[in-house]
Formats: sequence, structure tokens, C-alpha cells
Amino acid sequence: MSGKFVRASKYRHVFGQAAKKELQYENIKVTNNAWDSNILKTNGKYISVNWNASGGGAFAVIPVSEVGKSPDQVPLFRGHTAQVLDTDFDPFHQNIIASGSDDAKICIWEIPEDYSFHNYLDEEGEPKDIKPVKILSGHSRKVGHVLFHPVAENILASSSLDYTVRLWNIETGENVITLKHPDMVTSMSFSYNGQYLATISRDKKLRVWDIIKQEIVSEGPAHAGAKNQRVTWLGNSDRLATTGFSKLSDRQIGIWDAFNLEKGDLGGFYNVDQSSGILMPFFDDSNKILYLAGKGDGNIRYYEFQNDELFELSEFQSTEPQRGFAVIPKRLVNVKENEVFGCYKTVVDQRIEYVSFRVPRRSEEFQDDIYPDAPSDQPALTAEEWLSGKQVDGPILVSMRSVYDGSVPTFHPAEKSASPEATPAASEPPKKVETPKEAETPKKAEPQKVEPKKEATPQTPKTGTLDDLKEDSSINKLLKKSSDLDTVNDAEDPSKAESTWDDEDDKPVVVKEPTPVVTKSEPKVEPKVEPKVEPKNESKVEPKTEPKSTPAAAKATETKTAQDKTEAAKETSNAGTKSLGLKQSVEKLSSLVLHLENVIENLSKANLEKDLRLQEVEKKLDQLLKK
Repeated sequence: MSGKFVRASKYRHVFGQAAKKELQYENIKVTNNAWDSNILKTNGKYISVNWNASGGGAFAVIPVSEVGKSPDQVPLFRGHTAQVLDTDFDPFHQNIIASGSDDAKICIWEIPEDYSFHNYLDEEGEPKDIKPVKILSGHSRKVGHVLFHPVAENILASSSLDYTVRLWNIETGENVITLKHPDMVTSMSFSYNGQYLATISRDKKLRVWDIIKQEIVSEGPAHAGAKNQRVTWLGNSDRLATTGFSKLSDRQIGIWDAFNLEKGDLGGFYNVDQSSGILMPFFDDSNKILYLAGKGDGNIRYYEFQNDELFELSEFQSTEPQRGFAVIPKRLVNVKENEVFGCYKTVVDQRIEYVSFRVPRRSEEFQDDIYPDAPSDQPALTAEEWLSGKQVDGPILVSMRSVYDGSVPTFHPAEKSASPEATPAASEPPKKVETPKEAETPKKAEPQKVEPKKEATPQTPKTGTLDDLKEDSSINKLLKKSSDLDTVNDAEDPSKAESTWDDEDDKPVVVKEPTPVVTKSEPKVEPKVEPKVEPKNESKVEPKTEPKSTPAAAKATETKTAQDKTEAAKETSNAGTKSLGLKQSVEKLSSLVLHLENVIENLSKANLEKDLRLQEVEKKLDQLLKK
């Protein structure tokens, strides 16, 4: 751990744990339809599954308490004449669910109070199918996605292959708003207050709509790859996250300013890997963690979102592929077990498995720092109020402490977020850059990153001061090289968070950095050693010729740097392949400049000492010659 950087975060050790086999849902017949939807949805009480059924489309609803093996014949929700493509639960009425189908219809269903997945039977002992209570017609082609409004009651959004997104009042069955697109919408997400809708289409464009005005407020190109893309609103902020593919089929993550999409993504795309499955993004606004579930693989990656950047935390790994994924509401996590995220995923299309993500803490008290108030099941607006233009700052929130205590829930309206992510935190790194120079040195204790920057060293004898280094034209070249090397070197080192490195990890690294830098620059200047000429050039020409006992020292330091490289290579291989943005490259370079100034000062002092020794030697030689 002596050479490893660890970013301080209370979510650094979050881990995922799958439920035991006896707590899983088995004998599940997941649809084999290739349509890109989440397949699973949950409201914490029920799980809906797009079912592989004959005789038209159908889906199943499983109460979360009915774990174990399902019967071969189960009650299904039948009413569509073609495959069911997507479902969604009403966030304010736990027994209401909507479905979209290949038959261009939307069905609204009510789950019976006495419903049971294992024992909902008729008089003859056969499973009873459930019929829809309402059918919404308006789309002319398949309805691929349905999504309930997060704030207003009875408002449902649907996207279709007819290139429209329609909003419905499910109580009246009326199509109240239509948003026309130039191509099919592959993903959509409401803003925190429900005023805006982000959509991403097959034309590779990302759009943000003012829903009531039916206007596009921002539009821009998204990922360049040909496959479907996903979008999610990052909680109570004006930031979006997208997942997609590059032209070379790399899986990517992008962070966007929702109201300035034409300016492009913030800080560049994050490359994940080269798998072919679509990444399904889910954002936990309470803890600012973005979870990515890959289709076709069994992994769940999660990143902390801070200051418009993503920092990889860890990954839940599984060798069994998943196609369906659903997240429980935050208010229903197990607070007593420090659970921060709960999800269901399909496993090889035959069973459903629960995965719990937890923060490891020993304390049995309520952890208020990781459990802010969460969205409740109470609507903030009626459908009529929302359609009339009334706005709120967000959903009605419920106190997580009352959930922990088991007391009467307390509710209050959400407050508008001040500005993009943690503005005060963003101003901390510059302060740290200017004051503790010794603390900055270990931040760049990576041999492989220092070596390429040696080309700037010959210019330092001209000035020897930090101000001159900053004015020198070579800084632009260093900046370009630093940006180019981000994807090659250890990208896990987000230098912008310099104030958050662990102290215990900083101290051992201080010893490593100066030695390789001095000895690595040594061989280039060794041939210029001319002891008799140097007294006239104080600390200008000779900084690099200072060490005379270099052979042994060089071997020792070379072995050290070799060990450092192997350690850094191991860390890099574990860190993933995400690239860093230009802002981080600038701060890396500023830290390097500070370090170079420190090296120059040390070399200057050593050169002065050597000059004094040479003068003493000359005096002694003169005395001997006179004798």
C-alpha cells in the first residue's frame, strides 16, 4: 500500500452481496424478445417480469415475499395481442402497473389485493389470469418504453416506434402531450422535479424537453456508436449520464450539462470496456453513486459522482449473464444493515436474484450521513395541477430516520439543489496546490508519468523559478503530452481531489519520488562534468552533474523504479480503463511543475555545496604547488 493512492470516500468500501439460493426466485420464464428494455421492474412490494408466453403477450407479477421455485403454471397479466416490451409501477399506488406492447397499446392494470403468484387460483384449481382495467390507444406502432412521472400523480410517459413520446393522464385515459422526434426514442428520464424530460434517440441525439411547453430546451450529439444508448437524470441536479458506444464499439459513459448539450459532454467520455452488451444506468441520488448493469454479462459497476466526474468505486462480479435489472425505492432499503442500494437481476433467464449493496460499518446507530431523506410514495402534484403549469422543486420526501426507528413517517417537500455538484468542494484543490508543497510531491509519485516529462528539464536551468516555468512555451507541449498519456498511464489517480488522499498513504511515497527523478535525469548530463570550469556557473549549468557517486546509486534507484512500475502496473490493471478529462490533466501538470521547482531547488543547493568543495580543493592544490 506504500505507493497506492486511495481517494478518501465513505463509499470506497461499498460491496455487493447476492442473496442465498433459497431466497431467490426460480423457474422464471423470462421473455426471449430482443427488444431493449429492462425486462424487470419493481416497487419493493412486487416484481414484474416480461414473460415468455404463448397466445399474445403477457407479463408476470411476483410478490417479493414469495421466494423459491415457482409453479409451472402461474397467473399472468394478459390483455395484449403481441409481446409485452416494457412495464412500470405507479410510484404513488403500489398496486397499479402499466405495460407497453408490440401491439401499439398501453394497458393499465390493478393487482388484486388477494393476489399470489403461487396460489391465485380459480374454482377448478387453475391459475387465474388478470385483465387490464384500462387500455390507452394513440400510438400507431409498437410501444417500447413506459415511465411514470416522479412527482405528479397519474401521469405516464410512453415512447413508440412512431417517433413520438406521449404523456397520458391514466385516470381519464387522455393523451395530454405529444413530443415528436425525428427517430425512435431508445431511452428517457424525467428530471428531479418532473418539469423536464431527457430523451435519447436512434439518430444519436440527446434532447431535453420542457414538457408542458412541448419545446426542446437543449439538444446535442451523444455517443457515436451504432447501438442503442441510455440516459438517466442525475438526481437533484442539472446533470445527465448516458451510456453508449464509440465508433470502435467501446462501451462509454458520458456526463452532460442538461441545459447546454450543444457544448458536448463534460470532460470526455469514460471508456468502460469493449463488451457488446448495453449498459443500464441507475443513479442513487442519496449517495451520488451511479450503478451500471451490463446486458449479457453478470457485472454491476458503480461510480461515485462528484464535481462533474465519476470515480470508480468497485464492481460486483458474476459469471452468470443478466438481461433484466430493477432497483427498489430508496426508502425500502435495509437501514439497519447499512444497505444503500438494492436491486433484482435475472440470472441466465431462469431465476431472479436479489443483490444488496452495503457500507461496512460496525456502529448499530442510525447512519444519518448516508441516509438523507428519500422520495416517498406521496405525490407532490395532482395531474391537473401539473398540466396547468404548477411546479415544485421535487418529490415529497420521507425521513429515513423514521424508517429506521419504525416510528410514524415524517414527510416534507424537496428543496431545489443549489448548483451543480458540490461547488465548495470544487474550490478546495486550488488552495491545496498553492500551500503544502511537500504534500503535493507524493501526488505525482508515479515513475512512468515523470519519465516522459523529462524533455522539459533542460529548459529549467534558464530560469530556475516556478513563474518562469509557467510562462515558458513548453508548458503547452507538456499539457498536450499529459492529456495524451492519460489513457496510457494510471488513470485511477484523479489529481483534482488532492485534498482527499489518505495521509497514511502519502507518507511512504514521499521517499520514492525525488530519487528516481534526479537519477533518471542524470545520464543525459553526465558527459558534461568539468570540475575546473564550474565555479563561474552557479546552479545554472551544473544541476544535473551534482552526484559523483552515481553508479551504485543509479542501480539502486533503477531497481526501485522498476518495482514502482510493476506496482503501478498492477494498480492500473485493477483500476479499469476510464480516461481523465482536460481539467485533470491541467492539475496533473501544475503538480508536476511544483515538483520540478522542488527538484531544481535541491539541485541548486547541492551544486553550491559542490562549488564550495571545489574551491577548497583548488586552494589546497595551490598551497601544494607553492611548496
